[in-house]
Amino acid sequence: MTQARKIKPWLKATLELGPLLLFFVIFMRLRDKTVMLGGTEYSGFILATMVFIPVMVASTLALWRLTGKLAPMQVATLVLVVVFGGLSVWLNDPRFFKIKVTLIYLIFAGLLGLSLALRRNWLQLVMSEALPMRDEGWRILTIRLALLFLGLALANELVWRTLSETTWVNFKTFGLPAIMVAFFVLNARLFERYALPRDE
Repeated sequence: MTQARKIKPWLKATLELGPLLLFFVIFMRLRDKTVMLGGTEYSGFILATMVFIPVMVASTLALWRLTGKLAPMQVATLVLVVVFGGLSVWLNDPRFFKIKVTLIYLIFAGLLGLSLALRRNWLQLVMSEALPMRDEGWRILTIRLALLFLGLALANELVWRTLSETTWVNFKTFGLPAIMVAFFVLNARLFERYALPRDE
């Protein structure tokens, strides 16, 4: 297995979060405007998506170049961003980009559920270096994370279908990452309970 190279934490955070924050800034500046490009009017949301896609591709490639490795979730996210973001731009319809978030979480939940059914904990394979735990701890965490992803998929559908575009952008930019951070903080006792002894 190829060992990922270490990079500075601030650089890693910039590459991972920078595209999303750039999308947020552009959308907030252009959300009440339309711009004519090639004879077609585009909303601020679509313009922000136009910028987000190539920046996301560039930042992911840079992360891969610097670390020598990408997580499966990063690859899946990039593919869905390009496909559904591209559809939103091509068809001038923001719904595809919003649905992309739902699909990402459903795919992750499905993969975690499948790994449990096959008795092969893929989450453990991906994260065991960062969180050394016993197998039972990984099984519990996988169940909880799969349920979280299902909940986030449902929440995304409710937000984009019933609330304003600005609310959805705020939810995607700040709400979803905050929920993920809170999830791992709330599971701190699980990590402690099932942590491997230091000599392992």
